[in-house]
Amino acid sequence: MSKKTFYITTPIYYASGNLHIGHTYTTVVCDAIAKYKKMKGYDVYYLTGTDEHGQKIQEKAAEKGVTPQKFVDDLVVGIKDLWSKLKIDYDKFIRTTDDYHIENVQKIFTKMLENGDIYKSSYEGWYCTPCESFWTESQLGEGHVCPDCGRPVHLEKEEAYFFRMSKYADRLLKYYEEHPGFIEPEARQNEMINNFLKPGLNDLCVSRTSFDWGIPVKEDPKHVVYVWLDALFNYLSALGYNGEDDSLYNKYWKNDEDHEVLHVVGKEIVRFHVIYWPIFLMSLGIDLPSKIYGHGWIVMKGGKMSKSKGNVFYPDTIINRYGLDALRYFVSTCIPFGNDGLFTPDLFIDNFNNDLVNNYGNLLNRTVSMVSKYFGGTIPAYQGLVTEFDAKLEEDVKEHFNNYEKYFNNFEVDKALKEAFAMLSKANKYIDDTKPWALAKEEDKKNELASVMTHLALVIKAASILLSPMLVETPAKAFAQLGVEDVTYENALDYNTVSNKQVSKGDVLFPRLDAKVELEYFESQMPDI
Repeated sequence: MSKKTFYITTPIYYASGNLHIGHTYTTVVCDAIAKYKKMKGYDVYYLTGTDEHGQKIQEKAAEKGVTPQKFVDDLVVGIKDLWSKLKIDYDKFIRTTDDYHIENVQKIFTKMLENGDIYKSSYEGWYCTPCESFWTESQLGEGHVCPDCGRPVHLEKEEAYFFRMSKYADRLLKYYEEHPGFIEPEARQNEMINNFLKPGLNDLCVSRTSFDWGIPVKEDPKHVVYVWLDALFNYLSALGYNGEDDSLYNKYWKNDEDHEVLHVVGKEIVRFHVIYWPIFLMSLGIDLPSKIYGHGWIVMKGGKMSKSKGNVFYPDTIINRYGLDALRYFVSTCIPFGNDGLFTPDLFIDNFNNDLVNNYGNLLNRTVSMVSKYFGGTIPAYQGLVTEFDAKLEEDVKEHFNNYEKYFNNFEVDKALKEAFAMLSKANKYIDDTKPWALAKEEDKKNELASVMTHLALVIKAASILLSPMLVETPAKAFAQLGVEDVTYENALDYNTVSNKQVSKGDVLFPRLDAKVELEYFESQMPDI
């Protein structure tokens, strides 16, 4: 029997500047979801990449005195280096300047022309260059600014091709109604319906003539394809759609009980993914993705991160000082499902010390030390429920395990991660309840002491398995100290996998942070944080 397939994508990041912690969030969370699905036995394909066309990039390249291609080539090197540093296990990195993607978009534009969904006319309206977005007068924010980014817009008038969005509006609304959960969280769907579909969809301008850095319309080369029509089709180009080898497309782009397609995007680009993208697919007669998840932002002092506000910080700020897993831990927990997440140095330090140092690192260190002291370094064999606290611990661990799975299946990564740490917290409380140091003083309590050690080892091993999609270095260190080798999701709660294993003392997983020192570090790196 063939495995169920899971196709997961990040947005392709606009190659106009270096990526910050907000971009890192999306990519790490998608990586964690992909790793979880692999751990569960799915056939996973993980896509990320860069969006490299558009007026903004052409203007930035001109400012630097280089060609647009040279400009994006240089940026992509840095992005790929960052994903390598973060141990992002993507299967493909697509660039919209890739020849196969350009050819695919041209074929798609031609097909839409031929089926009557694209027509030529002229356009006059408000355009935001940073967002590469057109807006109507009624959609503009106060002061004639872009409703997404708040920057000034300008009036554009030019000959253009248009897509008949209005033709598909009712069909899209019906699809929403018939497929609950297509857009998550639900608030994003309601926003799209109330702000765009119900007021009526205007036909979309899908070509430009005022600049030339883009994919030329094959039938009319003075036009370049609108950057969002170009960019969205990366999800199909990457799988070989319209190419010589479309085996990946046939394998992964399906929407049924055995196949899942998930797009994860920031809430600022949800509109393009849940309105434009489904309609484009309907035009071509292609299945829609299973789910589109629009996550919130990492909010700093002064609101959303912005270079102009001086409140942007980059992944290296955390990695270089606290390690890769600290960064991945932070971005996996910082945004609650469906909401924005607040970052402050105080919060980062407190959570680091509580979760990574106390709940995880200290628990492992205490357990290995006690096994070494009381049992010569060998974890005792499982004896069942011996102490009066064993049953409650086993019950709690199973509950957290099931909750973890429930949350991850719904892509609530922050909640799943908290269940793993809750499991560790229960083990720490179990130590306080059983008092192994007191049991060790009484010869007739030897079995109880042995049971405590076995239960602690199992919880650490199980929690480390659950943490492994997010923490890519630390769990292996924990397994090595516990002496366990047969590590799978399926045997996470199997006590036989820790019984009679030889522990070995290792380095502290995470050093405790001095709040005063670390706050000074953040201040030095980001004075306006």
